[in-house]
Amino acid sequence: MGKQDRRKFLQQGGLAASSLLVGRSLLANTQASSSTFTIWRKPDNTPANETIRLGLIGAGGMGTQDTLSALQHNGVVLTAVCDLYTGRLEEAKKRWGSNLMVTDDYKKLLASKDVDAVIIGTPDHWHQPISIAALQAGKHVYCEKPMLHDVNEGKALIDAWKKSGKVYQVGSQGVSSLGNEKARELLAAGAIGDLVFAEGFWARMSPEGAWQYKIPADAGAHNVSWDRYEIDKKHAYDPLRFFRWRNYVDYGTGMSGDLFVHLFSSLHFITNSIGPTKISAMGGLRYWKDGREVPDVLIGMFDYPVRKEHPGFNLSLRCNFVDGTSGTTYLRLAGTKGSMDVEWEKVTVKLNANVESDDPFLQAQAAANTPGAEARKKMLPPRETVYTAEKGYKGAHYDHFGNWFRAIRTGGTVAEDPLFGFRACAPALLCNDSYAKGTFMNWDPEKLVVTA
Repeated sequence: MGKQDRRKFLQQGGLAASSLLVGRSLLANTQASSSTFTIWRKPDNTPANETIRLGLIGAGGMGTQDTLSALQHNGVVLTAVCDLYTGRLEEAKKRWGSNLMVTDDYKKLLASKDVDAVIIGTPDHWHQPISIAALQAGKHVYCEKPMLHDVNEGKALIDAWKKSGKVYQVGSQGVSSLGNEKARELLAAGAIGDLVFAEGFWARMSPEGAWQYKIPADAGAHNVSWDRYEIDKKHAYDPLRFFRWRNYVDYGTGMSGDLFVHLFSSLHFITNSIGPTKISAMGGLRYWKDGREVPDVLIGMFDYPVRKEHPGFNLSLRCNFVDGTSGTTYLRLAGTKGSMDVEWEKVTVKLNANVESDDPFLQAQAAANTPGAEARKKMLPPRETVYTAEKGYKGAHYDHFGNWFRAIRTGGTVAEDPLFGFRACAPALLCNDSYAKGTFMNWDPEKLVVTA
């Protein structure tokens, strides 16, 4: 929503709704310094009128968590699992039933008539080729982020999706969160004025958080299908490259592809943005010197030009795996009137102390005051307003799968389709290129190409 459109919206009733909320806050808190509202979740009345049979490709940590979330929904069953480590296939049968089809060849799973849709939880380098194969096999797809391993893979996947007619959703689940939805609504209503700056931060300090994943004691060349793992066939079996794949550029996309892409996805959803045009990054390997090929501290800067959907603004993203706070993460939007901290289950709006009331009656009254008359004190909105999810909210992960299943059953669409996913992951991947090359990267988010 552009500046003029937003003003028109506010004049036609947006402010009236805001006034009701402020009125409630003043009744609840005579100090008018802070207020908390509950976001009431809309009931899900979508019937589970057909069973969706899932296949899981990549049964590691994220693939397993995705499947557990998916199976919380009615009318969803798991019929097949593919993984290159037999230990995961055995664990899948223990968890979900001995009647599961299990295989180390994703093509066999895609050929199954007992699979309607697939979850792709593989390392990043297999996301695009398996996605295309799944769409061509007539399967709906849920693919973990980032959708691509390289920006040059995007066009082929977009084309395959459009040709297939299937529902494809990328797995940055924050896009479906109550927090993102509320932030989008508040920004459009002018809650923080015009956006001028945004920043995001992701901090960790633990071996697991820094991708030193556990390597099973029994794993070896005898029970890992290494010949199916590498696309370019460069290396002999290496447990580090298989189980800690995020540390290596042949398979993963580093801190930016793992974590920045979440922040891009939320930001683009909230602002209706299609992405930045200029990208730069700096960082280094400061602590986790375990043979990895990617940094453990990364800082990215991004320029978002003026578009009809939003004013021009700048974005700063940081990721630190050597952080003593051990777990801090946030996305903050700063505008001309205040700021908004966005979490998946909570949104905090903080207004500038000098911001006056937007009440049109009070504005008109002030304008009518005669020169020299004593200025009358004004009604001011609360300085801080906190919106929280209703108790019992099942979370963004659950809702993200709910949106995917609903679109499959109704022939509908999802917000995080491949076009959205491409525009969210491209600046993250170009961050890696900027870091590696030591230069700015230019990106055209409309034509989806890197520019000179």
